[in-house]
Amino acid sequence: MALAMAAIAIASPNPLHSSLTLSNARGRRAFCTRPRRRRRTHSLMKITGSSLADGSALFQAAHYTVDTYIKSGMVIGLGSGIASGMAMQYIGLQLGAGALKDIVGIPTRSVASASEAAKAGIPLGHYEDSSQIDFAFDDADIIEERTLIAVIGRTRSQGEESIIQEKTILNAANKVVFIVRENQYKCGMDGSIPVLVNPLNWMETAEEIDDLFLGDAEVWRRPSVGLAGPHGGPFPLVTREGHNVIDVIFTSPILSLAEVSMSLDNIDGVIEHGIISKFPCTAVIASESGPSVVDNVPKNSVKEP
Repeated sequence: MALAMAAIAIASPNPLHSSLTLSNARGRRAFCTRPRRRRRTHSLMKITGSSLADGSALFQAAHYTVDTYIKSGMVIGLGSGIASGMAMQYIGLQLGAGALKDIVGIPTRSVASASEAAKAGIPLGHYEDSSQIDFAFDDADIIEERTLIAVIGRTRSQGEESIIQEKTILNAANKVVFIVRENQYKCGMDGSIPVLVNPLNWMETAEEIDDLFLGDAEVWRRPSVGLAGPHGGPFPLVTREGHNVIDVIFTSPILSLAEVSMSLDNIDGVIEHGIISKFPCTAVIASESGPSVVDNVPKNSVKEP
C-alpha cells in the first residue's frame, strides 16, 4: 500500500483543567454545584523510584502486544501514551534488527503519536477513508471490565491533537488492543469524559449535558492556557477541527459507559466524545506478575500469556 508521509509537530499534553460556572439574568443554576474534587492525572515522565515496578509492567505489556499481534507488512494505528511509546520504541528496534519489515504506521494522535514513531524510526503514512489498517494499539485512560469500552482524551492536548482522528483510526482497524494498568481496568468508574462541542453554542450544549447528569457530574470547558473564567475563560482549547472540549467530570460512579455514550450521542451540539466501543477488542493489562489479556467476546476470560 502506498501511503503519503506525514510530517507533524511535537506537542506536550497538560492535564490542567479549570472549573466552569454558568448563570444568566434569568437565574439559570450553576453547573458546578458540588465541591471540586482532586483529579487523577497522567504525565509522561522517566521511570524512577516507586514508578519502576509500574514502568516495568507496562514495558512487558507493550512488548507482549508487539510480539503477539504485529507482523511484517502490516499497516498499524499508533497510539499515544507511555505504553504506546514503549511499543513504538520496540517496533523500531525490531525493524532495525530485521525481525519486522514493511511496517507503515498511522498516528492516531497527529502530534504525540507521530513524534514517538519518528524517533523510533517507524515509516509513517496518513489516514484516508479508504486506508486499510490491520491493527492498532493505544493507551486508554480507563477501560470498563467485560465490555472493554474505553475512555480516551482525558489529558489536555494542543489544538493539533484530535479525538476524532484517534477514534476514526481505532474504529477502522481490523483489531484493536488497549494497553492499560491494573487500576485502569475496572467497573464503577469515575473521572471525566471529554466531549467535543460547537464553540458557537457551547453554553447551551453544556447546560443540556449538565441537566442530563444532574447531581452526578460537573461540567467544565477546557482552556488552552490558564484558568477558565465564568464563561470558560478567554482562551478555550480549540481542536484542529475547530471544536471546544467540555469535560464531564463524574463525581458518582459510572455504572455503564455504553449508556453514557448513547446519552451524549443524542444531545444536539455534541460532535464527538472520548468513549470508544470497539468489537472485537483486546485489553492487555499490565501488572507486576506479568501481562494479562482480556477479549470482549462472549464468555470472555482473563488469560495469562
